[in-house]
Amino acid sequence: METWAYLAMLGFVILASWWLEIVFKLRVLRNPRRLGLTLLIAIPLFIVWDAFAIAQGHWFFDYGQMTGIIGPLGVPLEEYLFFVIIPIAAVLTWEGVGAFLNMVRRPRTA
Repeated sequence: METWAYLAMLGFVILASWWLEIVFKLRVLRNPRRLGLTLLIAIPLFIVWDAFAIAQGHWFFDYGQMTGIIGPLGVPLEEYLFFVIIPIAAVLTWEGVGAFLNMVRRPRTA
């Protein structure tokens, strides 16, 4: 069961943030251009950074808590998923907080 720990953490992030899309009708996940731009900025930079840090021995993983699937550049599958899920969760959280604040600040009409 421990080999699924990293994936379980990523699943928790999905559950903890993606509900904002539905509750606040954010339409973040329905805007592929914006979402794609976010991922295009984040993924390559951090994958290269991870690959370099792994190759230099500065960064390592507890493969006992992972699937053991290694992708291109020697970066584990879970790290690739991390760099997709976390930026999406960040955008959802940012937009969700903004929507909530707008809802709270909106003057109420009787």
